[in-house]
Amino acid sequence: MSQLLKEKPLISVIVPVYNGQDYLKKCIDSIERQTYDNLEVIIVNDGSTDGTGEICRQLQEEYENIRVILTNDEGVSAARNAGLERMTGEFVTFVDADDRIFPDMISVLYSCISQTDSDIAGCGFLTWSKEEELRGFAPAGEGNSRKTYTPAEFLTEGILKGNSRCWSKLYRRSAVGNLRFRQEITIGEDMLFLVNLMPEVRRVSEIPYKGYGYFQNPAGAMNRDFRPQYMDQITCWELAREEIDRMDILGMDEARQEKEQLKSRVTAILIMAIMLTAGKLARLPSRERKQYRKYVELCHDKIKEEMQVPGAVKALSKGYRVKSEIFAALPEVYLGLYHLWKDKR
Repeated sequence: MSQLLKEKPLISVIVPVYNGQDYLKKCIDSIERQTYDNLEVIIVNDGSTDGTGEICRQLQEEYENIRVILTNDEGVSAARNAGLERMTGEFVTFVDADDRIFPDMISVLYSCISQTDSDIAGCGFLTWSKEEELRGFAPAGEGNSRKTYTPAEFLTEGILKGNSRCWSKLYRRSAVGNLRFRQEITIGEDMLFLVNLMPEVRRVSEIPYKGYGYFQNPAGAMNRDFRPQYMDQITCWELAREEIDRMDILGMDEARQEKEQLKSRVTAILIMAIMLTAGKLARLPSRERKQYRKYVELCHDKIKEEMQVPGAVKALSKGYRVKSEIFAALPEVYLGLYHLWKDKR
């Protein structure tokens, strides 16, 4: 091993995969082409039933730094947790198996986390759906627009403004510690992981450099028809609100007003999650929607409850405010009108 390699800390790259025979190899190749060359790649094969297992075997033969862990179709959170349990790096990053990363991503993130003495460094991402979009894209360098946040700042200016993804970030292992993803949540587990991390970190840095290629999967969870697991979109924000309420990172004992304002903001996001879920229900054929009647009633009860939280409705955009008020007053009318509107589009 060269002296240069010894000077670089080991970075673990955790790649959960389920039935990824069509895309896993290209994802791993993009990781192996990184300019940062002291990596261990942990592929977690989560009970795949296609040719993923054979591809994992071939990749282990091709690359010496790959380890494969087998789990039994337990979901992406359990797969990531299995990787966290087995990793040996000083830093860790997550890459989804249908995504790609550009050659300098890990190097740029490591430079950022080192120079700022942060516990998390994140970058931007490119959304793609066709291979041509990747071939013609060359991410610009880091530049001088790096931002470093306190945990409280990143919670309010990052997570609550949509930067709630666990991928495209590099983490110090010492900050992650024993924290793991919530395995009972199928939507929003990334966001909860970051929220729970905030009390454990000193600072978070973000750069606009687009080093991560996020595949816009038409079969992804957010693009599917309603199913009961979609209610996790609501549950995750209820849990986040509970976690944030317990945190001291905002000096909340001395700033009660600030704490209430934060609760209003989180509740507004929760209301939007309820309305997004109601929208999924509305798009179902009327016969199928009747089968999910209890979820319509649950969304209706929750929207009425959450709209009573002081400041929450005021924190909504005008569009969401109007939609929420209609759904709270006339749920069946709202669902019917929404269904007709979507059918015409």
